[in-house]
Amino acid sequence: MGSMSIWHWVIVLVVVMLIFGTKKLGNIGSDLGKAVKGFKDGVKGEEEKDAAAPAATVQPPQQVADKSTIDVETREKTRS
Repeated sequence: MGSMSIWHWVIVLVVVMLIFGTKKLGNIGSDLGKAVKGFKDGVKGEEEKDAAAPAATVQPPQQVADKSTIDVETREKTRS
């Protein structure tokens, strides 16, 4: 009685399908897959961003039309 047999799981699956319907279950599965993929891309993007941060290219100073503006170059701080 303590363990669930295959027939218990089949009955649970049939009840869930009757309550939610197959279309809604498919949508839930697809949404869950998109969420997992988005999470993986986010984690992967953070790793790539951390690896590419020291190799960032420096842009040349831009020409300013107003000569009263002082042009100053700045450097970004990198985390160690």
